[in-house]
Amino acid sequence: MSFDTVINRLGTHSVKWDGMEPMFGVPAQGGLAMWVADMDFRPPACVQTALEKMLGHGIYGYFGDDQAYLDAITWWMQTRHGWRVDPKHIFTTHGLVNGTALCIDAFTRAGDGVILTTPVYHAFARVIKAAGRNVVECPLKTVDGQYVMDFDAWDAQMTGTEKMFILCSPHNPGGRVWTIDELQGVADFCKRHDLVLVSDEIHNDLVMPGHKHHVMAHVAGVQDRLVMMTASTKTFNIAGAHIGNVIIADPVLRQRFSDTMNKMGISPNSFGMHMATAAYSPEGAAWVDALNLYLDRNRKTFDSAVNAIPGVKSMPLQATYLSWVDFTGTGMSEAEFTARVAKAARIATNQGTAFGAGGETYLRFNIAMPHAQIVEAAARLTAAFKDLQ
Repeated sequence: MSFDTVINRLGTHSVKWDGMEPMFGVPAQGGLAMWVADMDFRPPACVQTALEKMLGHGIYGYFGDDQAYLDAITWWMQTRHGWRVDPKHIFTTHGLVNGTALCIDAFTRAGDGVILTTPVYHAFARVIKAAGRNVVECPLKTVDGQYVMDFDAWDAQMTGTEKMFILCSPHNPGGRVWTIDELQGVADFCKRHDLVLVSDEIHNDLVMPGHKHHVMAHVAGVQDRLVMMTASTKTFNIAGAHIGNVIIADPVLRQRFSDTMNKMGISPNSFGMHMATAAYSPEGAAWVDALNLYLDRNRKTFDSAVNAIPGVKSMPLQATYLSWVDFTGTGMSEAEFTARVAKAARIATNQGTAFGAGGETYLRFNIAMPHAQIVEAAARLTAAFKDLQ
């Protein structure tokens, strides 16, 4: 269970590594890929063993009898999150971007408004626009260096055309673990404005020591409008399996979602089913515990270097492995600080503007890589902004 091993991913069809030169001008040789949200760690051995068993059998037909898979999900949610899930409420999608798109199709119509608390994960806006719906940006406030909900301002924005609220919990890119009171505020807001609430909790297992993720399904007064989304892919670095879960307790919403999946002919990927079943296990749990401690070490090293650069500040990371770094204090334009990171430091990052309103002065750095590479990234950033020292 070593996270220190540096694995060369160049030439392996890795979007993160093979895409950084054509997309950002960061050289493949010598560049550091800190953008796409997958990790540079191998998943736990139990996942590899499950795949080797499939390969040994040598026949890759349609997947059937999903009881073990459903049992693994319900066991994980109960033991890790104290959330008792009825297996009959679980739908399997091709990842949670696909799950989000299916929700938009099932619960809204063309021209409806879909609320995002920006800045937020960029794929949400992409699928909303592609479906012919309107993105309604409800900006988060920054208080004491962290994002908070601004319900009064959001109430004033509503026009009655909004039909859905997509919550990112924990928050990407800000790394917030929302409190129970904040989640209750979201539930109450959705009730006031009669909104379907889609809670994307894909980062729910990646929480820094001292913090605890709260499941939206535990919040009062929300079950009749709640759609939960979870996945093993982010937790165990198996995003290429393209598998996720949409979990709906309300029977009316569940039927509408089922109808949408049926009309689109959605069925599961057998590789993903085997991988998720293996991952959601005691061995997988031990691996995640070790991972979170390792990510916390990376966070401390990265933050120490970044926050020592005058005018640069990382948002305190409570969850995820995505560091949200603000360059406002440098006085530089977005083009200038972005160029320094890409050209001088040779680091590929996500530009903040991609995450919507409020992201203009930020870059998002993926710190889920061997610690030696975090040390290297820190040194490069320090050198790239040495004239500010």
